[in-house]
Amino acid sequence: MSLKQKLGMGVASAALGLSLIGGGTVAYFSDKVETTNTFAAGTLDLSVDPEVIIDVDKIKPGDEMERAFQLVNKGTLKIKDVNLISNYEVIDAKGDNDGADFGEHIKVEFLWNLDKGTQPVFETTLAELKAATVDGKGIDLVDKGVVKYEGQGLAPGKDDTFYVKFSFVDNQEDQNVFQGDQLKLNWTFNATQGKPNPEK
Repeated sequence: MSLKQKLGMGVASAALGLSLIGGGTVAYFSDKVETTNTFAAGTLDLSVDPEVIIDVDKIKPGDEMERAFQLVNKGTLKIKDVNLISNYEVIDAKGDNDGADFGEHIKVEFLWNLDKGTQPVFETTLAELKAATVDGKGIDLVDKGVVKYEGQGLAPGKDDTFYVKFSFVDNQEDQNVFQGDQLKLNWTFNATQGKPNPEK
């Protein structure tokens, strides 16, 4: 083999070696993994059982009616506060009320115990309750002491029982204008969530 051939072969071998070295710098192991992440909002779902708290007829001055109902948390978030909005409509059977409000004669007492000796936690007339919630803000039942949640809240799947007493107040005066009248009461319970959890 001539010197020229040997030099040519040496240059070719060097070029092949360099190409292998250069190619080896991009040949490496690799791997990857993907994550699927979700932000799912919780739900506030407050229900009342029974849905009709009171339905009576033929009441007269002096009558008292006690009722129990449950607030049930059917959602996935803790309920911290419950506000009550109260409204009613009076049906004047004979059209003789002349501005008299049947709701001023119906007293409601919120009780935490049905025992007769228990003092009411909070009491008012339906007329006063309606006036206090006319702006839609509602009466804070927690602040009034009516709602006494264990652990300062109502956890998902839990319920609390509440007791109320309605009275047709006998004011020792003529209340004949209310004979045959009806008062249709609507209570709305607004639930709000607990404090945000910064560790979520």
